Amino acid sequence: MAAPNNIQKARVCKTPEERFFDKVTPEPNSGCWLWTACVNEKGYGTFRDDKKVKAHRFSYELHVGPIPDGLQIDHLCRVRSCVNPDHLEAVTCAENLRRGDGGFNNATKTHCPSGHSYSGDNLYVRPNGNRECRACRLEANRRHRRSLISEQ
Repeated sequence: MAAPNNIQKARVCKTPEERFFDKVTPEPNSGCWLWTACVNEKGYGTFRDDKKVKAHRFSYELHVGPIPDGLQIDHLCRVRSCVNPDHLEAVTCAENLRRGDGGFNNATKTHCPSGHSYSGDNLYVRPNGNRECRACRLEANRRHRRSLISEQ
């Protein structure tokens, strides 16, 4: 006798690890493990375990261990869809920014957005390492003081 139409076949439940690896494809030349499922608008893989998480963070925690408080996961290979734990490292936000393209581009700039040189007496290096144009900072301070006077 055939089973009634309203009875569905029992679904085989996979573990989160099995579901994770179903969505990974090794790339032989770079060694990256490419995430083949859903990616967010910035190119990072997304994965649903108990909650929605970034796939590279899930991979790091699965293979390496918990991500220490205050640290982020940096892709050493610079490939956002890579989930290979050998390509992932827990670092501070500042270190992640320094290693990224934005940090490199800012470190190589020779002039501020207004065209003043980042050199000599015009260069101020803040305690956090950020460079600042003294001419622009002076003008910003003047504008601020004028606004305070006009409010009185």
